[in-house]
Amino acid sequence: MTIIQLSTFLKIAESGSFSAAASELGYAQSTVTMQIKQLEEELGVEVFDRLGKTVSLTSAGERLVVYAEKMLQLEREILSDIPVVDEPSGVLKLGISESLCYNRLPRILLEYSKLYPKVDIQLCFITHDTFPDMLKKGVIDLVYTLNPLIERDDLKLLYKAKESLGFYASPKHPIAKKRTVREKDIDGIPLLLTSHNCSFRNMLINDLANFDIRPRISLETSSKEILKQFAINELGIAFMPDMAAEEEVERGKLVRLNWKGSAFPIYSQVFVHKDKNVNKAIEGMLEIIKL
Repeated sequence: MTIIQLSTFLKIAESGSFSAAASELGYAQSTVTMQIKQLEEELGVEVFDRLGKTVSLTSAGERLVVYAEKMLQLEREILSDIPVVDEPSGVLKLGISESLCYNRLPRILLEYSKLYPKVDIQLCFITHDTFPDMLKKGVIDLVYTLNPLIERDDLKLLYKAKESLGFYASPKHPIAKKRTVREKDIDGIPLLLTSHNCSFRNMLINDLANFDIRPRISLETSSKEILKQFAINELGIAFMPDMAAEEEVERGKLVRLNWKGSAFPIYSQVFVHKDKNVNKAIEGMLEIIKL
C-alpha cells in the first residue's frame, strides 16, 4: 500500500463518496476507484460498503482509519524533520480553543510565518473532551487550549500559563453598579453561558449548586461573539474568559464585574500525545506561544 492510497481512502471516508473525494483530490474517479481496489486486494478485505452513489466504512475500514491517520501523521513529521533539519517545512496541524483566537492567535501565526515560512499551519477548533482522541489518531499534531488544568497519562504537557474568567455586563445593567458581586447577587439574573460541553460553564454551574442556587440560563452557545452581543444589549450576564472581552471593555461596551465569589482557575495549555515526536516545527510554535 502507498501513502497516496491511504490519503485517498481517508478522503473517501470523510466525504462518503468516491466522486466527491476525486473532485477534492483533483483525480479522475477511475483513478480513485483503482487506488481503493489495489488497497483492498493487498489487504484481502473490502474497506467500503458500496451503497449506490454513497459508501460507508466496513468494520475493517474503520480499523484502517486509525492506522492510515497515523501513517499520514508520520509522513508529515518526516517531511518536517528530514529534508532541512535547520528549517522546518511541511504541515503543522494545530488544534485550538476558540477563546485563544481573539487576540493571541493572530500574533502567534504572524510571528510563526515570519520565522518558519516553509511550514503550513492548518487550524482546527477543538473542545476539551474531544482533542485527546484527535491527538492519538494524528488528526492534529498539537493542541493550544484554555481549560482547567488537564492531567492525563496519554498527554504530554509542554506549557501552561494561568488565565482568568470573568462576568461581563452592559454598563447600563443594574448589577454593573454593585461594588462587589458574589454568587447570591446573580441568583435569578439571566446568565449567558458557553455550551454544555464547555468546562467554563460546568465550573460555574457546580459552584452555584454549592450555594443552592439554580441558575437562570437564558443562552448557551459556543460563540463568544454572541455572548458578548447579548450582554451588550442588557439581556444577561456573560461568563467567559477575560481575553475574549478585552476589546469590548476598552470601548466601554461591557464592564467586568468585581467578582468576589469562588475562584475559577483556568490555564492556557499546550499538549501533544505522549508518544509524539516534538520536532522543530512544534518547538518553534511553543517558543512563540510562550512570548
